[in-house]
Amino acid sequence: MVAMTAFVTVAYSIGTLARAWVARGRQPKPVGDSAATPVADERFARLEQAVDAIALEVERISEGQRFTTRLLSEQARRVPKPDNLQLSSNTPT
Repeated sequence: MVAMTAFVTVAYSIGTLARAWVARGRQPKPVGDSAATPVADERFARLEQAVDAIALEVERISEGQRFTTRLLSEQARRVPKPDNLQLSSNTPT
């Protein structure tokens, strides 16, 4: 019985080590400095230009929103509020 338990334990350990050894080869290799290629640099430059263009457009939109809000608030201040006029002398108040 002891021999059987020892054999199973050793077989299980060897199997675990074998699976770990095989899995080690399947892991992706870490990316080093090789990612900084001219193609990647060009893509990053285009991405930076696109982000700058988007930022400029957002600033233009927000400036237009501020202008429209200011115009509407000035118009609201200029419009006089109607007085409570009585239509006729027979109208109850």
